[in-house]
Amino acid sequence: MIQWETVIGLEVHVELKTNTKIFCDSSAEFGGDPNTHVCPVCLGLPGALPVLNKRVLEYAIKAGLALNCEIAPFSKFDRKNYFYPDSPKNYQISQYDLPIAEHGHLDIAVNGIAKRIGVTRLHMEEDAGKLVHQGTIITSPYSLVDYNRTGVPLIEIVSEPDMRTSAEAKAYLEKLKAIIEYTGVSDCKMEEGSLRCDANISVRPLGEAQFGTRTEIKNMNSFKALQKAIEYEVKRQIAVRENGDRIIQETRTWDEAKAITVSMRSKEEAHDYRYFPDPDLVPLVITAEWIDEIKKTLPELPDARQARYVQQYDLPAYDAMVLTLTKEMADYFEAILAIYPQPKNASNWLMGDFSRLLNANQLEITASPVAPAQLAALLKLIDKGTISGKIAKTVLAEMVASGQDPAVIVEEKGLLQMSDEGAIAQIIDDILANNPQSVTDYRGGKTKAMGFLVGQVMKVTKGKANPKLVNKLLVGKLK
Repeated sequence: MIQWETVIGLEVHVELKTNTKIFCDSSAEFGGDPNTHVCPVCLGLPGALPVLNKRVLEYAIKAGLALNCEIAPFSKFDRKNYFYPDSPKNYQISQYDLPIAEHGHLDIAVNGIAKRIGVTRLHMEEDAGKLVHQGTIITSPYSLVDYNRTGVPLIEIVSEPDMRTSAEAKAYLEKLKAIIEYTGVSDCKMEEGSLRCDANISVRPLGEAQFGTRTEIKNMNSFKALQKAIEYEVKRQIAVRENGDRIIQETRTWDEAKAITVSMRSKEEAHDYRYFPDPDLVPLVITAEWIDEIKKTLPELPDARQARYVQQYDLPAYDAMVLTLTKEMADYFEAILAIYPQPKNASNWLMGDFSRLLNANQLEITASPVAPAQLAALLKLIDKGTISGKIAKTVLAEMVASGQDPAVIVEEKGLLQMSDEGAIAQIIDDILANNPQSVTDYRGGKTKAMGFLVGQVMKVTKGKANPKLVNKLLVGKLK
């Protein structure tokens, strides 16, 4: 049997967070009524000329620097010709042979193994419009065109074909998203199409140097879809090859409902687009001084922040990686530490129950009803012995549901921790009397009986008894 190796490269389109479009002053805001964020320039009307939005160029350079790219001192725009209803000019203004940034990299880790993935290039271009398909085969299908997105500024980031598994591809996209979010040049909202990914995939016999014929899967906007689509496509290609057939170079789409990739069209090559320099836009000359100015505006990026968390807060590398994967989570964590300087405890709650509740309620951390100060207040209540860790989980769930402060919830629901030694001792005496076999088991060396007895105390007190005090009194009485 042939052992197969997968070769993966990703092309990621990122919408830049500018107020206006790349070559005109129409709004670049997401949404809006169809065809209201348009003007003669982005509609490609005769006589309308493009003018580059300087902020787009600045953001592209900033993203390139964050990805360790070399910034080109001389760059230009080109026309990429294709004919499709979502392209009103019948060409897209993009960059071909002289992109703004090249030769970068980012580092990922999968199962504890670090790997560097090359970034071939980063270039600027304008987004296309959007087709809204209507009707059915029976009622005569048709499509409506919304040009609001036409001309929204994009950067396209093309990786080297350095990834070999779907897990590596997912880790690359997660890291890329994090870096771009940290720079502030895009909100990277995948659900709104601010970050979209195309995957180029091929297989070859293990040890063979030559790449196999690749297929491209277009426009995936979630990590889950990317990973599943790659895994399916790899199996499909291997089956085709082992059946003695050849892979067709084509563009495919991911059918989420059927969990399969579906052929869309034959894959275009660069010459199919008939690129040529855009005659309406002058070339770009980028000075070293301006690049240095932009470099000074770069924030602390994920890798540096992760290393600092390990060193400054003595956190495990895994905790630091999870906390810094999004800028919002890292900012939230540091806001807690400003009030509650216990890094590991804060990390445990953030990564555990807090994240679980946000996910269950389909909430981003930026939309959390619980402010960092409120979560810090909850942790202080645990440390003071006001409530137990178990009760704190109940309180946190209520905080996420209502947004109320933890002290208010504890008081209103009567959740104060029971720390009256005499009262707890009386409850323990009753439980020991009612469970003689467990007492005998414990004294006979079966330590698991202790867990049962503690559970009985917590059951009777509805989880309010101070766990440390319960354990102390139980051990004393059993001995």
